[in-house]
Amino acid sequence: MAKTPVADTERRVVLGTIAGVYGVKGWIRVRSATEPRERMLGRRGDWRERALEEGRGHGGGVIAKLAGVDDRDAAAALVGAEIAVPRSRLPAGAPDEYYWVDLVGLEVVTEQGVALGRIEGLLATGANDVLVVRNGRERLIPFLRDSVIRSVDVEKGVLRVDWDPDF
Repeated sequence: MAKTPVADTERRVVLGTIAGVYGVKGWIRVRSATEPRERMLGRRGDWRERALEEGRGHGGGVIAKLAGVDDRDAAAALVGAEIAVPRSRLPAGAPDEYYWVDLVGLEVVTEQGVALGRIEGLLATGANDVLVVRNGRERLIPFLRDSVIRSVDVEKGVLRVDWDPDF
C-alpha cells in the first residue's frame, strides 16, 4: 500500500508520548493521550512516519514495537518524542462529537453575544471536560452539553455558551 504524503503544514494530533523502553528488542512504553488507551495502536508513528509493527495494552499503559527500532538503545533515543497523526487521517466523529484539536482556537461567545475569548486547551477532570478560555484572563468553562454548551460550529469557529461573563 502506498503511503500518502503529509504536508508539513498539516495539523497533527498527538496521540501519546514515548515514555520509556520495554525490554531489549526495541519496544517502547507509550503514555497514551487517547481514550480508550488502546485506540492509538495501529496509527503511524511520529513525524518520521515509522510504521507500527506490534503493540498492545500492558498493565496500565501501552507498549509498542516500531519499524526500524530494533534494540534498547534505538528505543531509548526516542524517549520523550510525541506520537501523532495528521488530523485528516482521523475518522469522522458522530454528529455532535468533536476532537479536542478541533475545539482549540474556537471563539467562545455567550448567548447574549459577549465574547469570552478563545479556547486554548481542554482539561480532562474525570467528571467532565473543561474548556480553558483566554481573553486577557483565564476562564475554566465545563463542557456540559445543553446546560452550558449551547452550540458548536467548527466551520464558523464559534462555540456558544450559557455562561456568566463575570465568572
